[in-house]
Amino acid sequence: MRSTYRRALPRAWLPVARVFTALGDPHRQRILLMFERGERLTIGEIVAASTLSRTAVTHHLRVLRDAGVLRSQKLGREVWFWPDPAEVRSALDAVGDYLDTKL
Repeated sequence: MRSTYRRALPRAWLPVARVFTALGDPHRQRILLMFERGERLTIGEIVAASTLSRTAVTHHLRVLRDAGVLRSQKLGREVWFWPDPAEVRSALDAVGDYLDTKL
C-alpha cells in the first residue's frame, strides 16, 4: 500500500479529481447531457430545460466551469456555456495512464 496518498492527493491529480467530482453529481450530469455537439446554451435555456431553480443551476454551472468541463463567455447580458471535451478526455486519459502503469 502506498501510504503517501492517505491524507492528500498529489498536486498533479487535483485537476482530474475536480473533473470527476463535478461529474459525480446527477444534476451536473444532466446539465452536461443537455448540450448537442457544438451547441452553446445560456443560463436561461438551461434553467428552462431543468427542474432546478436558477440559483441551483448557476451553482452547478460554476462547479462544471471551475472543473474545466464547461467553458463560458459573456456576450452582452448573456453568459453562454459549452462543453470542453478535451478536459474530460484528459482526466479519463490520466486515469487510463494510472491503470496502465500502476496496476
